[in-house]
Amino acid sequence: MIDQVFEEFSKLPQVEAIALGGSRAGTHFDEKSDYDIYLYCTAPVSEDERRGILSKYCSYVEYGNHFWELEDNGTFNNGIDFDLLFRDLDDFTSGIARVVEQHQPSNAYTTCMWHNLITSKIIYDGSGRLTAAKERFTVPYPEQLKKNIIENGWRLLRSSMPAYELQIKKAAGRGDLVSVNHRTAAFLETYFDVLFARNGKTHPGEKRLMPLCKEMCPILPGHFEENLHSLFRHMYTTPEELAADLNAILNELAKIL
Repeated sequence: MIDQVFEEFSKLPQVEAIALGGSRAGTHFDEKSDYDIYLYCTAPVSEDERRGILSKYCSYVEYGNHFWELEDNGTFNNGIDFDLLFRDLDDFTSGIARVVEQHQPSNAYTTCMWHNLITSKIIYDGSGRLTAAKERFTVPYPEQLKKNIIENGWRLLRSSMPAYELQIKKAAGRGDLVSVNHRTAAFLETYFDVLFARNGKTHPGEKRLMPLCKEMCPILPGHFEENLHSLFRHMYTTPEELAADLNAILNELAKIL
């Protein structure tokens, strides 16, 4: 069924390439794993065209969600969910070039789209441009990018006035648990961005980060899991313990940087 979906979309003149990402593009998936499908388009695919294809294969579809990228989200008739994302290849690759070739760091997920491109499985590439882009960015991890991510991330985590460590401590001192949650999530996003950079690994995304770090990264802070679990344990029950947790996490991170 999924092959039929790919075939029908590949016949649309504005679809120049189709890629399959996420776990389905590799070997770590099971029968319930979602499909992450990327359509690289030279012009918009109308909702009527999308509906004409997807309605034959899906039990439920939401068309035109735009919370992050433009996408259709739904469930195939076999019960498996999917995300169908629509991208402009030039815009997508220019963003990756800023990271890989110009070495620009972000506050989090810096290399996530780079990872998405080089690990996706190309299903259809009528113009050959997606294959060329994948080849262009299948390169060793730039040392300058690693340096920039680590420097930017460390300042955000600890060594600047607006550092997350200080923000979390202030929020905990006020008993503002909503702010504790918000700033701790940002802290962890930057923390993992730095960890993947330190190991010269592209960022795999937001899911299963602790086990993926253990699998992918030979260089990890001491007491990696233990310190994170302590942070999670204290966030809402004993926030006065967060200062010690953050100190332990960042002291161990500093040792490997």
